[in-house]
Amino acid sequence: MRTPDELRALVEAYLGELALTPELHGQAESVRYAIESPGKRVRPVICLATAEAAGLEPEAALPAGAALELVHCFSLVHDDLPPLDNDAERRGQPSTWARFGEGIAVLAGDALLAEAFRLALSYPTPHVGRELAQATLGMIGGQYLDITGSAPDEATLHRLKTGALFAASVGLALWVAEIPEPQQRAWREFGGELGLLFQIVDDILDGDGYVVSHGADGARRLADEAAERTRARLDGIDADISVLREIVDGLAVRTA
Repeated sequence: MRTPDELRALVEAYLGELALTPELHGQAESVRYAIESPGKRVRPVICLATAEAAGLEPEAALPAGAALELVHCFSLVHDDLPPLDNDAERRGQPSTWARFGEGIAVLAGDALLAEAFRLALSYPTPHVGRELAQATLGMIGGQYLDITGSAPDEATLHRLKTGALFAASVGLALWVAEIPEPQQRAWREFGGELGLLFQIVDDILDGDGYVVSHGADGARRLADEAAERTRARLDGIDADISVLREIVDGLAVRTA
């Protein structure tokens, strides 16, 4: 089994060598800039680790994992735009719109999304593309609830805004590994817990979200409870889950 660091190295190498569609012409520069922005690559690493736990070589899941990362990058590029979060900096460097202008940034996000589906559709089964589409729509719906303040509750907001792509990091790997749908339930229950764990810890690090609504101690308690639920779901999977457990343990205590 590969370690999380080894899986991340696979993802970084694949993204670094990813051939973008030639018809993008000069737009490819901003797309590449968004992809190469420093990031943890958590979602594709989970995808590769899930695929390996399900019996595949992790390389088989690289297009699916990269597709997830491109959707994530698309969401960040558009989130940073002035009409939304108006962030001129992303991960210690100018955000895409601050570097290239707002119009080019909109197109970069569009291209990232299209490139993501080009990768997802490279598999013989249509289920990979369908899973990615559903997750992307869920994420967009969550963003809408966030910016309009219309979410019925915190759980719904974060299940969509953050959780949809984390759940898909497991779901995509299951389709790549050709796990029959009736046998996916335990895996998907695990995937469903990942996003909330990530979001609560993220809010603790940023001092917002769950920290504002529940206080620092309350948010830490919720994070610990989410980690325990995630580990419990993981224990219900009949496979070598050692690397996935290491990833979950890392998410629970991360400091950046």
